[in-house]
Amino acid sequence: MRPPKKTIHVISSWIQRQPPKVKAFLAVVAGMVALVLLRAIVHDHDNLFIAAEAVHSIGITVLIYKLSKEKTCAGISLKTQELTAMFLAVRLYCSFVMEYDVHTLLDLSTFAATLWVIFMIRFRLKSSYMEDKDNFAMYYVAVPCAILALLIHPSTSHHIINRIFWAFCVYLEAVSVLPQLRVMQNTKIVEPFTAHYVFALGVARFLSCAHWVLQVLDSRGHLLTALGYGLWPSMVLISEIVQTFILADFCYYYVQSVFGGQLVLRLPSGVV
Repeated sequence: MRPPKKTIHVISSWIQRQPPKVKAFLAVVAGMVALVLLRAIVHDHDNLFIAAEAVHSIGITVLIYKLSKEKTCAGISLKTQELTAMFLAVRLYCSFVMEYDVHTLLDLSTFAATLWVIFMIRFRLKSSYMEDKDNFAMYYVAVPCAILALLIHPSTSHHIINRIFWAFCVYLEAVSVLPQLRVMQNTKIVEPFTAHYVFALGVARFLSCAHWVLQVLDSRGHLLTALGYGLWPSMVLISEIVQTFILADFCYYYVQSVFGGQLVLRLPSGVV
C-alpha cells in the first residue's frame, strides 16, 4: 500500500504541469498575498529594507562558511561577486554623501565580506574556480546600466554625478546575479551552500521590492514624487520588480528541493 503523498509534493506536481501563463499568474497571486501579509504584520515598512540588507549579509556569511570549511569555490560566480562589490561601493559612496544612516553600516559589512569572498576566489581557492562555467560577460550588464543611469536618474537637488551614481547602483543591483544564474545553468547541479546563498539573495530582493511597493501604497503615490519626476520613479520600481522575478524560478525549485529532502539541487532544463 503506497503512503499518501505529502501535500507540498501534490501542489508542486500540479504547478509543474501548468502552462507558463498559469505559472506566471500563480506567481503574481503569491506575490500579492505575501505583500498583503507583510503589510499587516510589519508596521514600519522601512524595516523591510533593513531586513533585505540583513538577509543579503546572511547569504554572504553562508558563502564565507563554504569557502572556509570546504576549501572550494566551485559553483560560485566570481563575476556576480565583483558586480555586487561594484554596486555596493557606489551605494556606499552615495550613502556617505547623501544620506548616512543604518543602511550604510549594513552595506559596509556586506561590502567587506564580498571583498573577502572575491579575494578567496581569485587567490586562495583559484584552482577550484569554474572559470569556463562563469562565462557571462560583465560588460553585458555593467555598460547598459551605466548608459541607462546617464539617461534616467533622480531629479533631486544633489549633484548630477551623485544622482547618476545612485541610478547606476540601483540598475546594477537588479541584474548583478545574472552571472551566478549562468553558472548554475551551465552546471545544472547546485550544491547546498551555493543554493542557500542564492535563495538568500532571492529573499532579500523580494523584501526590498516589498519595501518600495508598500511605501508607495502607504504614501498614496507621494513617495514617487519625492523621488523626483520623469521616468526615474518608475525605473526604481521596475528595477526592484525585475530583480525579484529574476530569482523567482530558482527560489521555487529551492523550496521544492528542501521540502523533498534533497541536499543537492538539480535544476530542470530551461530554469534560470
